[in-house]
Amino acid sequence: MRRRIAPILLTLVVVALGITALTARPDREAPGRTADFVVLAGVAGLRWEDVDPQTTPTLWRMAQDGSIGSLSVRSAHRPTCPVDGWLTLGAGSYAAWNGSRQSGGCPPAQVTVEQPDGIGANLPDQESVVLHNQERLPWGTVPGALSESVRCSVAVGPGAAVAAARPFGRVDRYAPALPADPAGLLGSCVLSIVDLGTVAGEDPVARAAAARAADARLARVLAARPPRSLVLVAGVSDTEAPSRLHVAVADGPGWERGWLTSASTGREGYLQLVDLAPTALTALGRPMPERLFLGRPAESVGGRPADLAAAIAAPADADREAAAQRRVADWFFTLLAGAQVLLAVAVLPLLRRARRHAGPYGPEPVSPRVVAVVELLLIAAALAVPAALLADAVPWWRGDHAGVYFAGVTVALLVAGTAVVRLAPGHAATLGPLGAVAGLTTLTVGMDVLTGARLQLNGVVGYSALEGGRYAGLGTVGLGVFLAGALLSAGWLAQRVRRSWRPPVMVAVGGAAVLVVGSPYLGADPIGAIALTAGLSVAAAISAGGWLTISRLAWATMAGLALTIGFAVLDLRRPAAERGSLGRFLAAVGDGTGGLTVHRSSTANFETLVNSPLTVLALAGALLVWFALLQPWGGLMRLFGIYPAMRAAMAGTAVAAVTGGVLGGDALDVAGAAAAVVVPMAALAALRVLDHSTDRTLPDAGRQRDEGPGGTGDGSGGDSGGGPDLPTPTGAGAGTRTPDRGAEPTAAPTPPAPRSPGPDTGAQGPTAGTAAGERAPAGRSSTEVTAS
Repeated sequence: MRRRIAPILLTLVVVALGITALTARPDREAPGRTADFVVLAGVAGLRWEDVDPQTTPTLWRMAQDGSIGSLSVRSAHRPTCPVDGWLTLGAGSYAAWNGSRQSGGCPPAQVTVEQPDGIGANLPDQESVVLHNQERLPWGTVPGALSESVRCSVAVGPGAAVAAARPFGRVDRYAPALPADPAGLLGSCVLSIVDLGTVAGEDPVARAAAARAADARLARVLAARPPRSLVLVAGVSDTEAPSRLHVAVADGPGWERGWLTSASTGREGYLQLVDLAPTALTALGRPMPERLFLGRPAESVGGRPADLAAAIAAPADADREAAAQRRVADWFFTLLAGAQVLLAVAVLPLLRRARRHAGPYGPEPVSPRVVAVVELLLIAAALAVPAALLADAVPWWRGDHAGVYFAGVTVALLVAGTAVVRLAPGHAATLGPLGAVAGLTTLTVGMDVLTGARLQLNGVVGYSALEGGRYAGLGTVGLGVFLAGALLSAGWLAQRVRRSWRPPVMVAVGGAAVLVVGSPYLGADPIGAIALTAGLSVAAAISAGGWLTISRLAWATMAGLALTIGFAVLDLRRPAAERGSLGRFLAAVGDGTGGLTVHRSSTANFETLVNSPLTVLALAGALLVWFALLQPWGGLMRLFGIYPAMRAAMAGTAVAAVTGGVLGGDALDVAGAAAAVVVPMAALAALRVLDHSTDRTLPDAGRQRDEGPGGTGDGSGGDSGGGPDLPTPTGAGAGTRTPDRGAEPTAAPTPPAPRSPGPDTGAQGPTAGTAAGERAPAGRSSTEVTAS
């Protein structure tokens, strides 16, 4: 009865933890109406490094009184050229102007603006632009959705005309340039969009001159602004590759001296270009269009330094870090993938020769020094991603040679982490390095998440604000290494307790990880929490031994489905603007637009699959496991037989990583990040298990062990309560395997074969076929002792 009830109870616990994590939301008041007029003023290419009291005095005073932030200008085209930025601003969703593109740059804008009546304007190309965005791009964007949501709008300049044009091309009121006194024009409609110019190039003198001219036009706008108005100044686009973060300033009632943020970023001081359209409508008290914007209304939050220079230094530094991150991240993951592939190739001959032979003949064993060096390299490989994450605590991006500084800091941290694992107590045990690496990985990523995920934002192994995908919580790489570290830690701890306690230990540790991943206060990744729940259910089901049967797989599937359905139901009951990704997808399915979401996800999966170095890591890890470690000579099957909790942890990691990557649109990136931790540790543990493959059982040593304080009645080997990491018995049985309580002694104990010194794992498990007359220990199923 207990065996039948246990899966049900564990499923309920996992589901309850997951729903608790996913449904809790920070208490926030929804932004409301704050203005009677809104003026959106855009300057293509304007960055925070262009703003200072001498060059841009008007913008400086406006930033002093209002709220500021870093603007991510992602659109449907990369880089976001000026015409794409203006079109995205007016659409409230990722958009792009149709036409040819030059590689890595922005062609001159070719926008035709006709003025048939001298009041408004017409864009004859608008119809083809709408068709291009509706039929060829995966977001279903409607250009002109912002102007369609108000009765009347004003556009000043060609860029503003692109943003203000309705879907059929009509601009309500248009002026090709800003008049000397624009008061009448700006007060004629509740929404005005003004093109203040462009700041382009990298020449400081040219940029300063362009910024000064834009600031002079902004001074005329502020002098003529309507009463009770909100003025938003934004660097609406890039002007060349690579992308950068840009200026965002809001000035008006309720926007005093704060940081700009929105629900789409969840990070103070960060805003997206697609947030400007819903911000304008919310400030005016107007309803959103039926097809929701991708962006969310911005708001002002406190915590900004009183000194404006200090406040501006933060987004300017973030821009430098984000620019350096992209360059460094490419070669870091390329080197990591190459190093792990080379290391996997180097491990193969060691695996073939690691197995001890009981007879007088056999291949010469590998030198213990070589094995020790390879073990250190495997530990370093597994710690590479956590070390790179910690490296972002040092401002390496501020130097002229950012990549060199990052490499130096990462190598120093990697050496320190490897030394900690090597000198940790229990390193000589079979699972000692694995447990230490898993614990360090979980602790590193977990502490970063608990402190606001500041190391992942714009970090080399984190996520970039320039990509516009994530600004807070766990990123793709962070999710992969965290779920791998958490499940391996859970398996390592579960292996040290009695068999009946292993599933609860897995659920306790894994459930805490689900809370960290899914909580909107912490990881803010509901897809990752659902995937981790599925992997945890699999791990808990087989942690006590045996294989993944149909019934166990059914309970694991039910846990994942129950969590998904429970969260979906609660998420759909929220207001549309507060729903998560799952709730928005189900709502889109209900109104017939869910195909766009599926198309976007499949497109993202394919692009990530073919372009990411993490794909190489995932595939190389899978090949090493399948064609080497899982072979009779590879040692992993033997490891799984002796340590069933570790088999459960690795199986759960595979399920969670693949599920999270596919559902999140990250293809094999999550699996690649998890493989960077799991595969080196699996190879190291397999080497150590093979090193003890000829250990024999002695009945006297078994009785001593059963009578000693470490005996639990569940066996003294890897499947015991504390067996794998306890010291080896001394005396005649030193270096030998001790049987489980109740096991029949072997008819003729065989003395251990001569062997070179190596890491002492305590008491290692026997395998069928190592010697005639050996038996599987009592109390363990035959599936837990695999043939060598």
